[in-house]
Amino acid sequence: MAEFDAVFVGSGINTMTAAALLAQEGWRCGVFERQDHLGGAIHTMELAPGYTHDLYAISHAMFVGSAAYARLADDLAARGLRYLHCDVPAGGLTAEGNAAVLTTDPELNIAAFEDAGAGDGDTWRRLRAEHQEVSGLIKGIMSGDLVSRHGAMLAVRAYRQLGMKGLLKFSGDLLETCRDWSEQFRSPTTQALLAPWTLHAGTGPEQPSSGFMTRMMNMSLEARGTPVPEGGGYRLVDALHGIIRDAGGTCITGQGVAAVHVERGRAAGVRLEDGTIVTAKRGVVAGVTPTQLYGSLLADVPEAHAAERAARRFRYGRARVQLHFALDRRPEWPDSQLLRAATIHLTSGVDAVSRAVNEAERGFIPALPTLTVGQPVAVDASRAPEGGWIFAVQLHEMPSRLRGDAAGDIETAEGVWTDDVRERIADRAQAILARHIPNFESSIIRRVSMSPLDLARANENFVGGDGSSGAFSLDQSLLWRPRPDLTGHTTPVKDLYLVGASTHPGPGLGAGSGIIVANRMSAGLRGWRFPTKSSSTPPGKLSTHRSMEGVQQ
Repeated sequence: MAEFDAVFVGSGINTMTAAALLAQEGWRCGVFERQDHLGGAIHTMELAPGYTHDLYAISHAMFVGSAAYARLADDLAARGLRYLHCDVPAGGLTAEGNAAVLTTDPELNIAAFEDAGAGDGDTWRRLRAEHQEVSGLIKGIMSGDLVSRHGAMLAVRAYRQLGMKGLLKFSGDLLETCRDWSEQFRSPTTQALLAPWTLHAGTGPEQPSSGFMTRMMNMSLEARGTPVPEGGGYRLVDALHGIIRDAGGTCITGQGVAAVHVERGRAAGVRLEDGTIVTAKRGVVAGVTPTQLYGSLLADVPEAHAAERAARRFRYGRARVQLHFALDRRPEWPDSQLLRAATIHLTSGVDAVSRAVNEAERGFIPALPTLTVGQPVAVDASRAPEGGWIFAVQLHEMPSRLRGDAAGDIETAEGVWTDDVRERIADRAQAILARHIPNFESSIIRRVSMSPLDLARANENFVGGDGSSGAFSLDQSLLWRPRPDLTGHTTPVKDLYLVGASTHPGPGLGAGSGIIVANRMSAGLRGWRFPTKSSSTPPGKLSTHRSMEGVQQ
């Protein structure tokens, strides 16, 4: 029987960050991961010889801007982590071939927006000023536990800073849709540059709070750019592992957790899939979805039965398809400034995004999906051989339950994500890219495609291919996440905490829930808990950077 101060279920960014933060304070932490690699959505592989590719998440902008990174930065750097930056974090290209970029220079952005549409430069200047006025409050919302004393104090601070009228405006801005926010700009090209970022928050442009998320992401891109770890995301995972290991802890892969071990209403450890009991003196942290926690890990715990009924109502959102291209030369974009952009969206603007989201939510493959094209080599030249290039393409507007194809070209009679359906969608995306990049198809060395089914198999938190681990609708966001009756990170079981994309502040690599729970555990706080009726192996060498062998292509 192994014993730790704290035991962590899964090795996503939030569990690894929480374990590293506690390890800095001398806690001995044990992290147990069912997959054969650490990192969750951070997974580095070789796409082709010499092509180093992050399979899911590429940019670490949210992590670099987080309070967790501020505390861990020196220890991470001492273990070899180095972030690279670029001055063009985002680009946009419309179906008509009109291009625009967002840089890290506010004055350049203002001038470019003004050139694209009279008055748009002034609009950006005004929106930046409004955002900066409340940036401290936004940081408090996105990095703190809202169901706690912190949340109450934040509300008082907001009232004192803004007054009643200002607080009402701020609250209204939090509920603004992406359509309303982006249509403040006259230029369709500028709208097409800014609006698609709503998809990265798991929201659609007509959804309440999608404007707030879109504004926050674009302002963050301008302020911090798109930092990526030199050599691949695995460098962050390895560095976090090093902090945990050096404090006497361990991270074990290929060993899943079957259940949380509860004694007298308290999480006393976990039972591994091989039957081993691992004890936790001070707490257990689960980096899973609510349905996994309450439906599986706590299935036999009476204290969790009411929460399990609530967790059944947790909804998952749209799915994704992900494509990965290794190219033997640089793409000939129609505008050369796009070659410098870390991420490019191909869309005709908010109407096109809205249409594709609507089709996906009705179960149809969009006729014209928005393409999110990551270009890691634009930031880190070491990711590909000299002269080579990488495209990491995400299609965020995909149905998890397949009913048909909006264009009527892809046969989906079986209603399941077959290999043929996946490859036909990849062909559609490739054809869209080829219309804009003359040398694209002739430069492809290898294409790897992943359907929602593939994503769900690769990571059990990607339920139905939902990379956000839960729909980000209003009743499942902010202080209501995961659900209005399951708020916060505490659980009905004492000393058991829930972290990850299914909890506040939601998806992304910001490690927000990780630092919230680490702070709570370090301080010995309990806080609000879901009300219930009470009733009477030595670690092997880890590798997070391996070949793409075995992945569908």
